[in-house]
Amino acid sequence: MDTTRPSCGMSRRNFMTLAGGAAGLAALAALGFSTECTANIPEIDFRKMTTTDHQTHVLVVGSGIAGLFAAVKAHDAGADVIMVSKGRLGSSGQTPFARGIFAYDPATATMDLDTFTSQVSHSAMGTNNPVFTRQMAEHSLARVKELESWGFFKSPLYAKSFAIPIQERKIPVMERIMLTHLVREKGVIAGAAGFSLDEPKIHFFRAKTVVLCTGAGGFKPNGFPICDLTHDGSMMAYRIGAKITGKEWNDGHGANLKHPADVFGQWGPMLQEPPNKVGVGIRHDLGMDMNYQVYRQGPGGEQPDGPPPDHTMQISGGPIRPAGLHQGPPDGERPGDHAREKNPGGRDHQGPPPGMGGIPSGGASAGLSIHKSEGLVPFNSQGASNIPGLYAAGDALGSHMAGGIYTQIGSSLAGSAVQGAIAGEAAARYAQTGTMPSLSSAQRTKIQAEMLAPLRRDRGYSPAWITQTLQSVMIPNFVLYIKKESLLKAALTYVEELRDHHQPMLKAADLHELRLAHETANMILNAEMKLRASLMRKESRCSHFRLDYPQMDTKNWNAWINIYRGKDGSMQLEKQPFGTWPA
Repeated sequence: MDTTRPSCGMSRRNFMTLAGGAAGLAALAALGFSTECTANIPEIDFRKMTTTDHQTHVLVVGSGIAGLFAAVKAHDAGADVIMVSKGRLGSSGQTPFARGIFAYDPATATMDLDTFTSQVSHSAMGTNNPVFTRQMAEHSLARVKELESWGFFKSPLYAKSFAIPIQERKIPVMERIMLTHLVREKGVIAGAAGFSLDEPKIHFFRAKTVVLCTGAGGFKPNGFPICDLTHDGSMMAYRIGAKITGKEWNDGHGANLKHPADVFGQWGPMLQEPPNKVGVGIRHDLGMDMNYQVYRQGPGGEQPDGPPPDHTMQISGGPIRPAGLHQGPPDGERPGDHAREKNPGGRDHQGPPPGMGGIPSGGASAGLSIHKSEGLVPFNSQGASNIPGLYAAGDALGSHMAGGIYTQIGSSLAGSAVQGAIAGEAAARYAQTGTMPSLSSAQRTKIQAEMLAPLRRDRGYSPAWITQTLQSVMIPNFVLYIKKESLLKAALTYVEELRDHHQPMLKAADLHELRLAHETANMILNAEMKLRASLMRKESRCSHFRLDYPQMDTKNWNAWINIYRGKDGSMQLEKQPFGTWPA
C-alpha cells in the first residue's frame, strides 16, 4: 500500500524505528511531538479509494434482531430491501448476548395485558410509554413463534437461524460497512453513506426509507459486551435534525470486582446455552442502588471469612423504589447464588439479573441507558421519526417501552423483534409513495470529505487517546451515576473541550482507525447529551439519581427529555409530557 511521510520529513521506516524505544520517545519530544498529538502516517492512500452506489426502497441499518425483522417484514410487504451492518448478521451489537426472550401467551399468562401494562408503569414510576409496553407484549408471541420456526432456540449462536429468512427472500446483506452519514435532501431522508472496513471503498446508498436498527452504545467500558456500540445511528440522525431522547437514564450492570474486564468469565455459562422463553415477572432492576451504596460506604471487598457483603440492601437517602418491588432476589438469595446459575439464560425470573454474580464492580456498561429508553424520539407507534422516511426500532428507538428501569426480563429482545417488524412494514408502506431521492454532487463531495478527514490529517490525536480521556471524565461513579450539578458541569466542560478542540484533530492511519475515529466522535456527542439531560432533570427517578435532587418531582418532571440540534448547531433540550406524542 502507498504511504506518506510525516510532516517532519522522516521516512515511515525511520519514524517507526525511532519511535520504538525509550530513546525514540526522547527524540520524538525533541522533534516537537507530544505523546498525545502525534504525526499521522497513513497506511492507505485516501485519494485512491473508490466509490460504489446502491439503490433500494428500504435500507435497514443493523443486523441484530430488530434489523432481521425489519428487513423480513419490509420485504414481505413488497419493498426492495438492502441490509447494511457494521458487524455481521446475527452477531452484531447486543443481540448475540441476549439469552432470554419474553413471550406473552394469553392462554398461560398470570395477568391480562392491561394489568401487565399497568404493573410495568408502576415499576417504571410512570416513565414508560404504555403504547410500546403493550405493543411488545401483544406481538411477542408471534415473533417468538417465527424465531422458533427458523431454529433460533436450538443453538447459542444466532447467525444460522437469522440467515434462513434472509436467504429465503434473497435480501442483500452488506456486512462490515461503517456508516458515517445519513443523507437528507429537501427535508426528507434520501439514504446513507459509509466505508468498507475491509477494502478502500466508499458506499453511497439511495433509499426512499431508512430503518435504523443500530442499537445503543456506551463509552467502550470494561465488563459488558458493548464495545462495538457507540450510538452510531442516533448520532447520525441527530446531525441531520432528528430528535433524541432518554439520555439521563443509566444501565446499572456491573462487572465482577476480581476480574472486571473478563466478560466471558462472568457471562460465559449463559452465553454457551441456547436462548429460551421467559414469562411474566415484573421487576425493578439495575437502577442506582448499588452505586449509591458504594458512594456512601465505599467499595466492598473480599471477605476473609463468611459470605460476601450484601450489595442489595437499601440505604436511607438513596434511590426510591416503587411499593411492592423490593431490592434484590427473594428468599434471602444473593447475586451469584444457585438460582441464576441453574438458569443462566433467564428461565427463572425470580433470581437476580443474568450474570450479576460475585462481588460487583460498577461502570461495566457506562454510557448505556436502559434498553429502549434512549434513541430517536418516536412520533408514532410505528417508529417514525420527525424526519419523513426515517424510522428506528429496538435500542435505536427511544420508545421508553420499559421506562427508565428494567421491568421484565426478556422484554429487551422481544421488544426489538416486535419494533423491527412494525417499523419494517411501515417503512415499506411509506416507500410506495413518491420517487427515489437523489444525492446531489455537493452532498456527496461534502460527505466524502468529512468521512475521510482523519486519514487526510498530517498529525493529530489518536482515537484511543481521546477515548481514554473521555472514559476518565465520564465513567467515575460520582459523575455518571451519582450526580450533582457541580460535577456534571465540570464534566461537561471537559467534554466540550474534547468536542471543540480534540475531535476536529482526530487522525487515522487505516480503515480500522477511521472507524474508531468516527466512533469516538459519536461517543463525545453521546457524553454531551447525557450530561445536559442529567443537568436538566432536577429530580431522582428510576436509573437517574441526583444527590442535590434526591426526591421524585411529579409536578414538574412527569415528562421525557428530548434533544435536538438548533439552527445554530447548538444542542437544545425540551420536555415532552408523559402520555403524549411530540408535536
